Amino acid sequence: MLSMLPPGLSSLLQPFQQRRIHCGVLLWAGALTLAILAAPSHGKALNTGLTRLETSANGSQFIWTIQDTYAGESFFDGFTFYTGPDPTHGTVNYTDNVTAFDTGLAFVNPDGTVVMKGDNTTTLQSGVNRNSVRISSNTEYNTGLFILDLNRAPWGCGVWPAWWTLGSGTWPFQGEIDIIEGVHDNEHNQVTWHTSPNCSLTPTANMTGSIVEGGNGQLNLDCDGTIAGNAGCGVTEWSRASYGPTFDAAGGGVFAMKWDDTGIAVWSFYRSAVPNDIQIGQPAPSTWNEPVAILEPAGCNPITNFINHSIIFDITFCGDWAGNSYATSGCPGTCPDRLMDPANFVNASWSINSLKVYKRQTILAQANDATSLVQGAARFLPYTLPVLLLAAMWL
Repeated sequence: MLSMLPPGLSSLLQPFQQRRIHCGVLLWAGALTLAILAAPSHGKALNTGLTRLETSANGSQFIWTIQDTYAGESFFDGFTFYTGPDPTHGTVNYTDNVTAFDTGLAFVNPDGTVVMKGDNTTTLQSGVNRNSVRISSNTEYNTGLFILDLNRAPWGCGVWPAWWTLGSGTWPFQGEIDIIEGVHDNEHNQVTWHTSPNCSLTPTANMTGSIVEGGNGQLNLDCDGTIAGNAGCGVTEWSRASYGPTFDAAGGGVFAMKWDDTGIAVWSFYRSAVPNDIQIGQPAPSTWNEPVAILEPAGCNPITNFINHSIIFDITFCGDWAGNSYATSGCPGTCPDRLMDPANFVNASWSINSLKVYKRQTILAQANDATSLVQGAARFLPYTLPVLLLAAMWL
């Protein structure tokens, strides 16, 4: 257009023409930037690349995102202290929160570690219950990934601790999952499920633990808690460091329980072998080794048989398991006699760094970068095109 003007006037207008060219370039760059910002991959979809995608039973993809963290000074805010009778008939008195805090049965150390313990200072008369702690989470869960980082778990002759989840309502119809459980000086953790009359373990399932035998010497696959004398369907860990003095001496470790439509599985990791994805808060169970125990959906629906579960920590003494097995445990004397001396319970304590609960976040779609860029540009094209055409008229 400038070539049609007289030479003098053309020279005069040349700076304005350069400004128009610069303006056009800026408009094009601005439109491209808007398109990139509009692309789905610029935000949430790119972030999922930092965490491995997991796959559900129906083939949809998801990641595990944090739901609740129980740790430090606020740990006990999420729990209620149970003060009722022990349903497993232990020789125990579960204290309320005031008593537990005042007598040192529950506290948080300056470094943030959470401690719960059985009374190890009071000498008792024969037949008197020993004080201890049982807490239940205020939140109830239906599926999730539960990861417990602990330095030590309780053990000792006559001691019976557990970290478990329990459904609301009449036991066992909404299920019970025992994640950490043992008695005396045992070296192997036992994972156990208690359910209504429609659940069983799959003997061919891929797991490293061994299914517990029943009284008849056969594998007890039936989880039905309504059968008299049935202690649930249990799996014993292979590792001698999964419970007791060896576990504590190694600095503890991490236990994880995954509960979703693909089943209920439990893992345990030595302190020196905790997966990096757990350490950075982006757990990906599909990358871990085989679980130590698993209840597969082929033998038990994990959604309909486990409902509204609270998280529970407790320490009881003697009772149905520790009391009945005491004579064959290798422990001295009798369980009632053992209970009288507080020195016998110096190791009956939990030391917890954190308990984290993760929930599934479904990923609906994830486009690649090129497709996302085109989609973003297309969304902004109706707005940018008129502006670009007007700019082009000045060139």
